[in-house]
Amino acid sequence: MSQETSFTGKRVLLSSASTVGPATIYVKAGKVTRIENEYLAEGATFDAGPRLLMAGVVDSHVHINQPGRTQWEGVVTASHAAASGGVTTIIDMPLNCIPSTVTIEAYEQKRESFADGMWVDVGTWGGVVPGNADSLVPMLAEGARGFKCFLCDSGVDEFPPVDEAQLRVAMTELKRVNGMLMFHAEMETGASVNEADDPTDYKTFLDSRPPAMEVRAIDLVVKMCREFATVPCHIVHLSAADALPAIRAAKAEGLPLTVETCFHYLTISAEDVPTCSTEYKCCPPIRGQTNRDLLWEAVLDGTIDFIVSDHSPCTPDLKLHPCCGGKIAHGATEGDFVSAWGGIASVGIGLPLLWTEGKSRGLSLQDVTRLVCERTAKHAGLCDCKGQIAVGLDADFVVWDPEENNHIDAEKLHFRNKLTPYHERSCKGLVHQTIVRGSTVYDISQVDNSDTWENGFSKKPHG
Repeated sequence: MSQETSFTGKRVLLSSASTVGPATIYVKAGKVTRIENEYLAEGATFDAGPRLLMAGVVDSHVHINQPGRTQWEGVVTASHAAASGGVTTIIDMPLNCIPSTVTIEAYEQKRESFADGMWVDVGTWGGVVPGNADSLVPMLAEGARGFKCFLCDSGVDEFPPVDEAQLRVAMTELKRVNGMLMFHAEMETGASVNEADDPTDYKTFLDSRPPAMEVRAIDLVVKMCREFATVPCHIVHLSAADALPAIRAAKAEGLPLTVETCFHYLTISAEDVPTCSTEYKCCPPIRGQTNRDLLWEAVLDGTIDFIVSDHSPCTPDLKLHPCCGGKIAHGATEGDFVSAWGGIASVGIGLPLLWTEGKSRGLSLQDVTRLVCERTAKHAGLCDCKGQIAVGLDADFVVWDPEENNHIDAEKLHFRNKLTPYHERSCKGLVHQTIVRGSTVYDISQVDNSDTWENGFSKKPHG
């Protein structure tokens, strides 16, 4: 029988509705059993002291790429990276793995492959593609958290987009069980690359994916959400502020619509992207400063429900980037934004990025908990066990110092491919420990390898 352990601290934030103050949290069998609003260091299993102890981050938009493309990422490296940044749960997207998670067999294959080792808890989204409607309810029954579809080319052949008629077939199935459908909300508008422009100039790529692509797609999402009013609909990685009026109107109408944006859309502006720096490329694209300010307004007024990483790495050669051993193929152009793979690597570094940018805009620690813990847990159907510190929920904690300097060095990051736009970025907030269901899986102070620790991580995976 497991013994009761205790985690204490002078600065504990239990939820977005609470204040920061002293508390001691008692844990048994991975669950919180009781909480006392006192700092009780004597006899405590873990003492956070003056550092902030709060619920572990839930990142509900991560591409692990396993099985099939583990040269891009993998469950061990992805969960290590997550743990190093206070993320205690990640939810894996149904692409860019091979096979895509669009059948019950593919779902089971993915879950089996994760036996390689999970240092944090890992959930899985399924996918909606043409012709797989019959697989949706069975995947939900097996544990899929919901489904994602594309309204434009996904970039990989094995995950084709759906049109309105195919959406209607899939949503008819999901209506039977109130299953959620998430949308990569871009649709073609006729915009294209100007061949006369320099492909190594970010503006060339940005102009080829205008805000109208998102606005057109979101208009369709709202239409389908209204027609299938019991199917929760979700817009992933909103980039274009031009779509906010339609989103606000849909929410005012009472439609079951939620929206996420990403750390990169809130912390980087198009004006800041250097020539040839394809580590900044993603779809939809990072837009200008005025757009970024409007996204922040939508975060702070609640129009945008939560924030995720959309960690979507690849090998440097696909980024047409020479770093990290990347080799540029014969005939390709180094730093070609148009041809490079789109995706930003950032799992595990979102907490300090968000806090550093957000606190100057009025973001509170309670807001952080709401945006990256509580609402992401609810989105993934995990609010009964994740997202805040409460009796009966999982003992998932991050211990960090929001005021400590944090200089991001790509070589010290833990995801597989180190190419990230955040290299050499200075911010505030450093994670010291990450606890998953009562077990410490990351400890920055564990600098010496031992029988139980290696490079700051527990040798035993606890996810």
